[in-house]
Amino acid sequence: MSKAPKPQPRFELLQADDFSQYLLRDRREIAFVLRQLAAKRGMITAYFGESHEFLISSIVDVSQNERQVFLDLGTQEDAIARALLCKELLCVTQLEKVKIQFALASVERTTHDGFPALLAPVPEVLLRLQRREYYRLTAPSSDALVCQIPAPNAGRGTLDVNIVDISGGGVAVVAPPNGITLEPDATYPKCRLLLPDYGAITVTLKIRNVFRMATPTGFDMIRVGCQFLDLNAATANAVQRYILKAERERNARGIPAA
Repeated sequence: MSKAPKPQPRFELLQADDFSQYLLRDRREIAFVLRQLAAKRGMITAYFGESHEFLISSIVDVSQNERQVFLDLGTQEDAIARALLCKELLCVTQLEKVKIQFALASVERTTHDGFPALLAPVPEVLLRLQRREYYRLTAPSSDALVCQIPAPNAGRGTLDVNIVDISGGGVAVVAPPNGITLEPDATYPKCRLLLPDYGAITVTLKIRNVFRMATPTGFDMIRVGCQFLDLNAATANAVQRYILKAERERNARGIPAA
């Protein structure tokens, strides 16, 4: 398990309008996802401790009774020893571009098929961010995309948050955790999307979910998923034109989609 230069962001679901849409609790379903990860041998970033340390691993197997999961054990002995002293590992990965997160408790050393491994009980809950109906563009680093949300209850006229991705169905925004008062299922009319070359676009947003996330650099942020409500044709066209323009520019520069 070598230390990766760019770990995946860590997500923690704080609130959502429909938890069942994101969380798996059935052991058979969780074991099925873990077996898919084992078949793909996809990289897993396992966070531990208070200082955002992490290990890079992969799932090796799931026991036949679906009660235990085996992970690859590498050679980073010092980090492994510190991880085993912690109460849990917070594992983050992707399966066919769907974000997967789960916590492993009571992790211990073992062997599997004669090779060193980590062993833990199959998690009781697994977070799976489903595929989206719309193509979603990760905000280009060259564009400063801002969403202004009316927030009189927050003691200010508007809450200005950064847009991290956008689609024809909505946006995801991030901001520091202090002062965020957005609640799932709440509706915010007269929000303004500030898109380069298109000016301010007025939309109504419905909050779908709220996540706490730690960035690869260790900063805590709040990520909020928002759905467009009653988007008129002109506004929808403007959003789609911006997405297509940004995607064309990204392809021209040879930058892969996130």
